[in-house]
Amino acid sequence: MMKTRAYLTSCLAALAASTAIGSAHAAEGVLTVATIGEPPTLDAMQTPTDIVLTIDQHIFETLYTYDAQWKSVPLLASSAPEISADGLSWRIPLRQGVTFHDGSAFDSADVVASLERWMQVNSKGKQVAEIVESLAADGPDAVVFKLKSRYAPLLATLSQASIILPSEKIAEELTEFVGTGPYMLKERRPDQYTQLVRFDAYVSPEGEASNFAGKREAIAKEIRFVPVPDANTRVEGLISGQFDFADALPVSAYDRIAQSDAATPVIFENQGWPSMNMNMKEGLLTNKDLRQAVQLALNPTDMMLAAFSDQRFFSVDGAIFPEGFYWHSAAGVTRYGEGDPEGAAELLEKAGYDGTPLRILTSRQYEFHYKIGEVAKAYLEAAGFKVDMQVVDWATLTTRRADPAQWDIFITHSNFPGDPSTINTVTDSYPGWYVSDQKAQAVSVYLASTTDAEKLTAWEGLQGVIYDDAPLFKVGNFNGLSGLAKGVEGYVPTYWPHFWNVTPKE
Repeated sequence: MMKTRAYLTSCLAALAASTAIGSAHAAEGVLTVATIGEPPTLDAMQTPTDIVLTIDQHIFETLYTYDAQWKSVPLLASSAPEISADGLSWRIPLRQGVTFHDGSAFDSADVVASLERWMQVNSKGKQVAEIVESLAADGPDAVVFKLKSRYAPLLATLSQASIILPSEKIAEELTEFVGTGPYMLKERRPDQYTQLVRFDAYVSPEGEASNFAGKREAIAKEIRFVPVPDANTRVEGLISGQFDFADALPVSAYDRIAQSDAATPVIFENQGWPSMNMNMKEGLLTNKDLRQAVQLALNPTDMMLAAFSDQRFFSVDGAIFPEGFYWHSAAGVTRYGEGDPEGAAELLEKAGYDGTPLRILTSRQYEFHYKIGEVAKAYLEAAGFKVDMQVVDWATLTTRRADPAQWDIFITHSNFPGDPSTINTVTDSYPGWYVSDQKAQAVSVYLASTTDAEKLTAWEGLQGVIYDDAPLFKVGNFNGLSGLAKGVEGYVPTYWPHFWNVTPKE
């Protein structure tokens, strides 16, 4: 009741703000979005997959989000945290005048209850829980984390899946999906659609739109997410005018979409990066010289060209984060070029390589993984390796890679995370089992950093350690293709496509 009464005092201000923002531009149109499939849930804490996050970001908001450089900036927080000199106390001020879709006012009690649940059920939240001594409200408009040790990735982990719910709606299994976002859930029909409608009392954060940050205006009256698992069906639906947006399209469809009367292709740069991850726990590649020989032997340009066939859809760059990201740096990058079979052969001789086959796991469910593997095999054989490339389905690959006795390299791909310490390979337990004293030291320096400048310097040191230890070979950066109906205005490509600030076609 108290929060409902508080809502009455803030609602008029919220409505006035939302009216001022949206009245001149609000449309009655509908945006129909073809996604790669049905979300298993709308609970992003439980299942933070791309499809869930794509839909959820319209309904729910987090304390922080990512700007165009993938730095964490305020969303439901009102500013950056106030961090104590010892780095162990983080006070986060909250925006005022924000309301939930059920009419209740947003305050610190909601943040504490939501983040406590997040630390219990979410994998990243559980990692944070290990270093949190306490989380408490500091009045209605701030919360305070007390940490056991410094933890540089805290803002990044608070920028994804740590959605804020009304404290009254918290449950082990969510049955009501109520957030503060520009759209609210109206209806979900599994395998048919998820229907969102404009939240007229929405209060946008300030600032220019930048990736997921800044101004958020709910222009379309409704967004309807339609699961369409078959990529070719998404292409046909886009071209026929059935869909206003179609996600994750095959690059081979680019020209057909470009030549159509109904749609235009959209390239999202630096969607992800393929990698060849090496087994440091058992087998051939426990020898660092052999891991470095793999790095030296490979030609990333030929591998990416085979995988993506069109230079519009990839770039070759040994820096783990691409240009445009805050974390981009060439520091420490080595043994990344056009392939040096002679130099690799010298390392094989130094390591005493005895001709044991190098077992590479890949899958044709991601065709570009398979093509990368084929080219890698040729270059590795030219350097003197014997190669056993094992092509299996993706489910089998993920099972086998958990057993260090069954492989030496597996091929995968990842997106670029908001914080370097959350890269899969940096985690000791990720398949490959990258453990070294110099990595542990570099990670500890990073985790103890409190400013962005300190973190960047620490990351450059960690990137150099990664190249020296050689737990993986980053192949390059790849771009993604989607399609947009002609007449739809304001769409800006982002990793998780979002449709605030987007005007439907007339």
